[in-house]
Amino acid sequence: MFDVGFFELLLIGLVALLVIGPERLPKVARTAGMWVGRARRLVRSVKDDIDREIQAEEYKRLLEEQNLAGSVHEIIEDTRKEVDGIGKATREAADAARDAGVAQKDEAKG
Repeated sequence: MFDVGFFELLLIGLVALLVIGPERLPKVARTAGMWVGRARRLVRSVKDDIDREIQAEEYKRLLEEQNLAGSVHEIIEDTRKEVDGIGKATREAADAARDAGVAQKDEAKG
């Protein structure tokens, strides 16, 4: 976030010592540390909330995909049953036609 090195901190401390004075500097430093800690906790809390929302959206998307996949599987299964039924009816019709053809041949011979 901020790139503050040792020398920058040293310069800030020296300026604060000159401006604020040695008597009030510890109290000001303590107060500043407290506010920095609160700000960090707030940022971490917001980040965690955003991560949870992103994760919840991802779970919701996965659930919708699974529901869609489930309905696709149902359509495939229904289609498979219909194709099996058509295949069975076709075999029965072919067998009946074959039997009718055999019966006609037998009548023609006999």
